[in-house]
Amino acid sequence: MTREGTVGSLRAAIGEFDVAGVFDGIGRNDDDPSNACSCQVSVDGKTLVVDADGCDGNLATAPDCRQRVVDTLADRDANRIVARDTGLEYRYRGRGVELLVAAGRFVDRIDDRNERLASTVRRDPLSVVDELESRVTGASDLESESKLVDIVQSVDGYESVLSPTVGLTIGHYRLDPTVPDDARLRDVRGLETGSEVRIYERQRGVPQYALDIVDLSVSNEERTRLLEGYEAIAEGDVEGERAAERALEDVSDEPPNPVLKGVLTKHTSGYGVLEDLFADPRLSDVYVTAPVSQNPLRVVVDGESMATNVYLTRDGAKALASRVRRTSGRAFSRASPTVDATATLMSGPELRVAGITEPVSEGEAFAFRKRADDRFTLPALVANGTVPVDAAALLSIAVERNAATLIAGTRGAGKTTLLGTLLYELPPETRTVVLEDTPELPVDALQSVGRDVQALRTGGEDDPEITPEAALRTALRLGDGALVVGEIRGAEACVLYEAMRVGANANAVLGTIHGDGADDVYERVVSDLGVAPSSFGTTDLIVTVQSYRTAEGRTRRLARIEEVIGDGDDHRFEPLYELEGERAAPTGRIDRGESRLVDRLAGPAETYADVRQALERRANRLDSLAADGRTSPRDVAETYAEHRRSPERA
Repeated sequence: MTREGTVGSLRAAIGEFDVAGVFDGIGRNDDDPSNACSCQVSVDGKTLVVDADGCDGNLATAPDCRQRVVDTLADRDANRIVARDTGLEYRYRGRGVELLVAAGRFVDRIDDRNERLASTVRRDPLSVVDELESRVTGASDLESESKLVDIVQSVDGYESVLSPTVGLTIGHYRLDPTVPDDARLRDVRGLETGSEVRIYERQRGVPQYALDIVDLSVSNEERTRLLEGYEAIAEGDVEGERAAERALEDVSDEPPNPVLKGVLTKHTSGYGVLEDLFADPRLSDVYVTAPVSQNPLRVVVDGESMATNVYLTRDGAKALASRVRRTSGRAFSRASPTVDATATLMSGPELRVAGITEPVSEGEAFAFRKRADDRFTLPALVANGTVPVDAAALLSIAVERNAATLIAGTRGAGKTTLLGTLLYELPPETRTVVLEDTPELPVDALQSVGRDVQALRTGGEDDPEITPEAALRTALRLGDGALVVGEIRGAEACVLYEAMRVGANANAVLGTIHGDGADDVYERVVSDLGVAPSSFGTTDLIVTVQSYRTAEGRTRRLARIEEVIGDGDDHRFEPLYELEGERAAPTGRIDRGESRLVDRLAGPAETYADVRQALERRANRLDSLAADGRTSPRDVAETYAEHRRSPERA
């Protein structure tokens, strides 16, 4: 239901274009002065398609336009009306089209019997509801009258029922400009792309994430330039990194408008409307659900799921599939209907992409997730309150001294982010081999500060990469050092734990796993993945992270650190840190001298007390880095190098 606060540029785009007055290209009376329309009308199945270049009108506000549409629909059915003008596409469907189709049927049946009523229905069907009701109550035998009455009674007005979705044709998307009547504006935010987003609370559903896209704010003349520039690039007349800028220069005597350049670039070399959505730093996920024309995109913002006002067209979904194939080099078709890849947006963020297509889905569907930020370090997590400084010190010392550590949590809890920060805590000379099916860990960032990190890509049996099991066996031969598994979820778990059990890898072993706490992880590793309980006992630490809601939105935190205490097949888990209020706090086990982990971390010439002193020094160092804002990978690496050269090493 349209109301104050509806997305501004959508309304402006709809308001400047009369889609309604152009539908009467078939069987119109050219002697009628109201038929001043230059549109071309065609029918594609159940879709009435209108080339409306140069027309002026609006189905919601122009009675003449409604009359023309109703007359056209008097002898045909349609379930959607599509109108196009200067690169914009408007789609009417649902109750609005049903209203006009019912009016057309009514006029076709009653025209000879009551010309006055038929003439009114052509122009203004909602105004005759009382008269139609009396006719139906009088036992009229016209089924079309009853149908029209039912529809008229169910709508509040033309603005609500005849509100089309609108989009830029070269962008392959449509935006719904309406706002639900139970919506309350929560937040408005401008995006770097020039677009704007509004978030509405809803009483009867998830929040609404309404995108007001910059594409629709340009003038007709500017859209014409966009279309000409797009064609130049599509035809191969202009190529290269500056293709959008050069194409716009070629079609205009003026320097390219930065807004037009950005719009053309994202729809030719970028990921289209995804560039706008992921320009919101709060947004982590975008879901494209098949069939795409019927389902709006869904997003996750600060951990909260929301429905958007954005729909992809079928061509838009196919364009995404093509771009994923082109950038990843991976097959994605009916013969290979699933894909797991990465994508890099124009603005820099990298995405993890999971896609499916026919025959396992009704068309293309995708899940896009923003990769973990490789700028995060452990001091950065201390600074933003994710990890308490004393808990961070324990993790730092444990990783540095080769503890086998699993990081657990549910989807979106921050497992990969925490694992990435812990890789900086490994000694600089440590050879590190990272196994991932889809790159998410900060390998490039680690290498940029001088760390010896080798990434090894894994895949399924049908993919060109080697299987996780084979990759793990290869990793164990790539050098004596730390072994990092991006996600432990399959047969590779048995190989990993067997290597740990027999001592094939004497250095740190780190990985993430889906689960909520040590008991949950044990059940998954032993019962689901088939690792022997005795092998599981080689795990030293299980660290659980979680996402939770605050007054400012969703955030992440360390929830628990548990040490594994076992003897043969029997294991128990003792918490060293657990939630106390909203933050993890020490349980006192370390201070009481009861931690077996702290005891194992002691070197040959060290005592339990020596490790506690090292923990205190490490906490002071992390706290100092966090307080001073020295949290970048380079700052952390340089500081750690200085401390390792110092006689007092922690």
